[in-house]
Amino acid sequence: MNDSSNSPLQTTDATAAAPATGTATSRTVDSKTRRKVITASFIGNFVEWFDYAAYGYLAVTIAAVFFPSDDPQAGLLMTFGVFALSFLVRPIGGFIWGHLGDKIGRREALSWSILLMTGATFCIALLPGYASIGFGAPLLLLALRLVQGFSAAGEYAGASAFLVEYAPANRRGLYAAVVPASTATGLLFGSLMAAGLTGLLSTEDLETWGWRIPFLLAAPLGLIGRYIRTKLEDSPAFVEASESGAPESSPVGSLLKNHWRKLLQAAGAVLLNAVGFYVILSYMPTYLSEELGLDATRSYLATTVALLTYVGFIFLTGMLSDRFGRRRVLISASVLFVLFTVPAFMALESGNFLVIVLVQILLGAMLTLNDGTLPSYLAEMFPTKVRYSGFAVSFNLSNALFGGTAPFVATLLIATSGNVLAPGWYLMAAAVVSLVAVACSVETSRKPLA
Repeated sequence: MNDSSNSPLQTTDATAAAPATGTATSRTVDSKTRRKVITASFIGNFVEWFDYAAYGYLAVTIAAVFFPSDDPQAGLLMTFGVFALSFLVRPIGGFIWGHLGDKIGRREALSWSILLMTGATFCIALLPGYASIGFGAPLLLLALRLVQGFSAAGEYAGASAFLVEYAPANRRGLYAAVVPASTATGLLFGSLMAAGLTGLLSTEDLETWGWRIPFLLAAPLGLIGRYIRTKLEDSPAFVEASESGAPESSPVGSLLKNHWRKLLQAAGAVLLNAVGFYVILSYMPTYLSEELGLDATRSYLATTVALLTYVGFIFLTGMLSDRFGRRRVLISASVLFVLFTVPAFMALESGNFLVIVLVQILLGAMLTLNDGTLPSYLAEMFPTKVRYSGFAVSFNLSNALFGGTAPFVATLLIATSGNVLAPGWYLMAAAVVSLVAVACSVETSRKPLA
């Protein structure tokens, strides 16, 4: 990004400091610092979700390497089971990273979370398969996935809070949209990598060494992200809150005691994001190839096209939420999913590649109404001294229970019911819960962070 005032993510120092805008701090922030904050937040989330994409998109290969079985669906279920188990530690991570982020600062928590994530991801690339060490292989895979889940718990929430606290008051939605945009970009590159590997390598080469390549790339990217973060100051809102009084002795305790209603509303609002994100953007290639019989490379290609449009829609949604309010946009997302999810999954059964691509673009666009608004909505719900904790606990609780389990539940629902539309019904139910939660909340976009 350049220093031009025409950029939607730029603002002058005077704008940042003007009390009339409702910012939480009177400290000035220059455009160079904001660019560094945006870059660091983008890279951190990119690394995290590139890894999740690689695991999800290469699930069939990973199943063959770590869970060989005469029944491919059984191996796939165990692979997604490990994926789901790694999310069980995310609420624990949410409590710990939230505590650290509200006590010692957003920057420190984010710097350590990306380092932990990078190390665990790189180690996965070095793991031997089941053929070499038997049951030790899936156990080591699970252990590293648990470390990843723990570290990821602090990344999305911390980056969102960091960006919102650095953003001009009238552009908090747009700035926070950088986080889901980086998430989608990580998935996009993971999809491209998976498509390239499956298209260029034989099954034997893919299972022997090809699947390791995406995980090896995490090391240099993660170290770059950490380096940028260590060169930043903490957010103006956090610094000012710290100077105005000592931080909460127990941010999570204060959250549970004084803000538990908001916590429940936030967790409910996250439900559509949790299920929708993993069903539409992570599980979908596996669904298309394993359940509907679409060629694996074409499945990845369809998801890649949808992700390209998704990134653009995310920023549009961020701007819409700044103009019309978080609550209105989030409610619109839930209503659209209630009405169109099952018909969209029925259209996927046509097997027509163009129809499949268009359906995925539609589902992705609907999801951006939720995903692009949620980071600013959650960050604005909680006061500065418990913001990281409130975001991290609510976001990771819903993702642990319903997000990480979504591919497993979708596969299990199809296996038990014999109905390939089952994931669509599951996603529609999540939308209903989110609709009720958001409807019970208040508008936050035009209120000061403090």
